[in-house]
Amino acid sequence: MATILNYLAGLLPSDTPSAATTAVERPVDDPAAGLAAFRREFYRCLTRRADALFELVDAALCADGPVGSLVGLSLVGEHRRGHGSLYAALNRGRVDVDRLRTALAAVPVPRAGDGRIVLAVDVTCWLRPEAHTCPHRVLCHTYGRGKDTHIMIPGWPYSLVTALETGRSSWTAPLDVRHLAPGAAAATVTAGQLRDVVRRLITAGQWQPGDPDIWIVADAGYDGPRLAFLLADLPVRVLVRMRSDRVLRRRAPLERTGNGRPPRHGDEFIFGDPASWGDPEASRNEVDLLWQAFLRRFDIEHTFRMLKQTLSWTSPKLRDPHAADRWTWLVLAAYTQLRLARGAAADLRRPWERPAPPERLTPARVRRGFRNLRGKAGNPASAPKPSRPGPGRPPGRRNHHPTTRHDVHIVTSTKPANAPKKTKKSTNPRPRRTG
Repeated sequence: MATILNYLAGLLPSDTPSAATTAVERPVDDPAAGLAAFRREFYRCLTRRADALFELVDAALCADGPVGSLVGLSLVGEHRRGHGSLYAALNRGRVDVDRLRTALAAVPVPRAGDGRIVLAVDVTCWLRPEAHTCPHRVLCHTYGRGKDTHIMIPGWPYSLVTALETGRSSWTAPLDVRHLAPGAAAATVTAGQLRDVVRRLITAGQWQPGDPDIWIVADAGYDGPRLAFLLADLPVRVLVRMRSDRVLRRRAPLERTGNGRPPRHGDEFIFGDPASWGDPEASRNEVDLLWQAFLRRFDIEHTFRMLKQTLSWTSPKLRDPHAADRWTWLVLAAYTQLRLARGAAADLRRPWERPAPPERLTPARVRRGFRNLRGKAGNPASAPKPSRPGPGRPPGRRNHHPTTRHDVHIVTSTKPANAPKKTKKSTNPRPRRTG
């Protein structure tokens, strides 16, 4: 389906500040010191079974190659506990999510070329097609192998907010993640998530009065006008991609012509009809800045691939969605440690790979040398105590408490919770405009 890039009228700044007058990323003199400080704060965010959860993250960062399974992490040298302790920590541990969100917002965030913060938001799914005993599953949209082939697979959708860098880079800065529950209004949840992220950035001093507004970049699946309306009181600008068959209306004219009720809207702006566009309302330089910022949104796809394929975010077969949320936050903390170690990691390249300067190392190549930095960053986790495994269920005794099976929900709602329900289908619907 053809799509075009469009900006929301009245939401863009009238001028673009120069890089010399904007704040820049706060420098870190010693990357190892910044990494050690974050590791200490991250350990304080683990309020139950902290040692096991912390060493689980270290095992994911120091394992050789991509993480294959959770039980395989118990064999990594940095994980000094057994596999039973690993699963017990995920199922019965506890993470202070609010404090961890504050810690992520306090880490220096990347900025665009003009010094502003650019946030990207997108939804990715943790697919669980055959997990009938897992609650809160919904049908998630995925792409098939054929052209324009869409498949709906049960899973857990997650909304991720990241800060984007400038230039050719696969790095982003994850700041928040939320599980979209069945029946939740996606636009309302996303607006609340972005509001919390922006407020935490302001509280952490990442944005101050006088700095350029924060840009929020989203794809065509989001309702851009509604996001802009819900975030109108924040120093943000919303940039979205809209479908090519969308029809907008301009503002109502000030002059009233004829009798009757004054018009509520102006002329139509049809994406597929150039005759309805009229004169441009923004300068070309500003438009060039917009589409370049939108192209940087695709860096979030590199982050999804890194989290899923290398750090094995969606590989564990966890049953409890709360345990899945707990593992999700651990993976984000692991990725943040890679970002902090970016300036101090050595380039341990393969014989067939080309040398790369420190600023051009990818997250996977930084992870290869994290084991060498772990000793400098410190390990607040205490040594495990000797213990014996439990007796388990006696042989020959059946399980008389089978796990409850749950149905799959259809979709997450895209409308507000208090929206009126449509009771009757229109007999004369308005045809869709295709240009």
